[in-house]
Amino acid sequence: MFTGLVEEVGQVVRIDDVGDSVRLTVRGPLVVDDAGHGDSISVSGVCLTVVDRSEGAFTADVMRQTLAVSTLAGLGAGSPVNLERAARVGDRLGGHIVQGHVDGTASVVEVEPGEAWRRVRLTLDDELSPLLVDKGSVTLDGVSLTVSAISEPHEQPGWFEVSLIPETLAATTLGGAVAGSRVNVETDVVARHVRRMLALGAGATS
Repeated sequence: MFTGLVEEVGQVVRIDDVGDSVRLTVRGPLVVDDAGHGDSISVSGVCLTVVDRSEGAFTADVMRQTLAVSTLAGLGAGSPVNLERAARVGDRLGGHIVQGHVDGTASVVEVEPGEAWRRVRLTLDDELSPLLVDKGSVTLDGVSLTVSAISEPHEQPGWFEVSLIPETLAATTLGGAVAGSRVNVETDVVARHVRRMLALGAGATS
C-alpha cells in the first residue's frame, strides 16, 4: 500500500525485453536505500516488486498486462518516473490509500496556469467515470490528488480536473504535463468496492 506522496523523481536506466514481460531498471537512490528483494515500489503509480538492486538503482519485472493498461510501455532510457516506497504500518497517511493497481490511463486536454498553481483537465473514460467524484481522491502517475471538477454524468466527452500546487509541480513529473501527455490513473479503492457491491445487488434483484 502507498499514500500517493512521491518521495523522489527517478530515471529509467534500461528496459530489457524478456519474452512475456519486460525488465525495468530504475535509478532512485532514496527509495532503493533500504529496499530489499521482494519489496514494493510505486513507479509512476504502478506497484512493482524489486527483483534486484544495485548502487542507487533497482530492477523489477513488468508483465504484459501491466504494460497494456499503463503508460509504462512508453518509457525509455532516461524517462523520469515518480517513485514511492510502500507505507510502513504506523506512518501518517498524508495522501490516501493507494494500491498501485492502475485502472487505466488519461490524456491531458488542457493546462491552465495560475499565479502559483496549475489547473489540469484530463479525459475521462466511461469505464472510470462512476469511480470519480467531485472533491474525491484520484491518483495520477502515483500522485495523490483531489478531483477539483468533473463533467456531468452524461456529458460527452467526459473529463475531470485536478489543481496542482507548487510542491506537486516541483517534486513530481506532473510539473512537466502538457496537452497530450498520458498519465496512469488509479481510482479510489472504496469507490471500486461500492461499484462492485451495487452491481452484485442489482444482479440479485433482477
